[in-house]
Amino acid sequence: MGIILRDEKTKEIIFYLKGADIVMQNITQYSDWLQEESSNMAREGLRTLVIAKKVLTLEYYQEFEQRLIKARLTTIDRNRQIYETIKTIEHDMELLCITGVEDKLQDNVRQTLETLRNAGIKIWMLTGDKLETATCIAKSSKLIGRNYDTYTFKQIRSREECLQEINIFRHKINSCLIITGDILQICLAFYEKDLMELAIQCPTVVVCRCSPTQKASVVDLLKKYGNKKVRVGAIGDGGNDVSMIQRADVGIGIVGKEGQQASLAADFSINQFSYLTHLLLVHGRNSYKRSAILSQFIIHRGLIITIMQAIFSSILYFATVSLYPGVLLVFYGTIYTMCPVFSLVLDKDVPSEIALVYPELYKELSKGRSLSLKTFFLWVTISIYQGAVIIYGALVLFDDEFIHVVTITFTALILTELLMIALAVC
Repeated sequence: MGIILRDEKTKEIIFYLKGADIVMQNITQYSDWLQEESSNMAREGLRTLVIAKKVLTLEYYQEFEQRLIKARLTTIDRNRQIYETIKTIEHDMELLCITGVEDKLQDNVRQTLETLRNAGIKIWMLTGDKLETATCIAKSSKLIGRNYDTYTFKQIRSREECLQEINIFRHKINSCLIITGDILQICLAFYEKDLMELAIQCPTVVVCRCSPTQKASVVDLLKKYGNKKVRVGAIGDGGNDVSMIQRADVGIGIVGKEGQQASLAADFSINQFSYLTHLLLVHGRNSYKRSAILSQFIIHRGLIITIMQAIFSSILYFATVSLYPGVLLVFYGTIYTMCPVFSLVLDKDVPSEIALVYPELYKELSKGRSLSLKTFFLWVTISIYQGAVIIYGALVLFDDEFIHVVTITFTALILTELLMIALAVC
């Protein structure tokens, strides 16, 4: 719905409307000229906005106002009735002007995209811009590199045309895919699985003329058809990105000129797009590495004392005798192993500068080698071996001093834990 103003000089009621060129084409005059000029601006990477007006008589406006109030007060299918009422006024409008605004990129956007690509992260661009504008921005921002070929889905209207386009694209799988939202909707209706399996293999995908609902749907499809190890992160700076951010595994909002809706709905909030490299390659990498080693240390810390207690009970014919009193167990879980836990939480395997200079280090995380079944069973084996060595070693070496077995084994246990953490940190 546009703006209705009354000119005090002429006493005329004027209805002003602004919108995207593809929407305004059907409700304004000079549609052919509008399409040509908007396409020229889009090829230069400008975001277009069309402004039109319509002069209304007082009687017509009063009649329209009554119908609009009636539609708003209805309780059955209210949104549709309001939409149809507004549509009765949005036609045969006089074209005033078309504007082209440069959507200037933030600092270091090109370097950031290149760094993320080197880190093994695939980037999809979901935008509401025209096809020409989106393509221009993707190339100028180096999202589509010079060495990459591009494939643009042609306009389709039937299932047969959709299948034909998918078969053509199947032979150009190494190309960057460019597709509009309406074509994507048609393809997903007939060949959802085939299209997504092909698109996921592309180095870059650009979806233009994409509505907020379609952005959220694309995120859901990536989570559905992506590899089990794949995690989807959504980055946006406007209110139309909120649904996409909330659907992703990790939502990142950028505080910008379009408001704070995206940053408030996101898991992480940043001020510039370039901060993304530090967030992922430094903080994200350290968080994953620390969480992996810390979780395995917790498993080792609990399992080794359990093994020692089990062996000690078996030696005493499974008598319900505790190897350590409760005070020692409390100290073991808190004071004595507090420093190792903090050393793991603050540990860095490489400096931040190195992680940013060599983004390829981030690829190791996608392989899941730091935390897997292999590492889990490795730490379980180590815990069983060390627990058995400590308890049996104490009983064999200090057979004459069995009364001091608690002191000997507990000292060996603490030294073993500190040694394991030292080996992991160094």
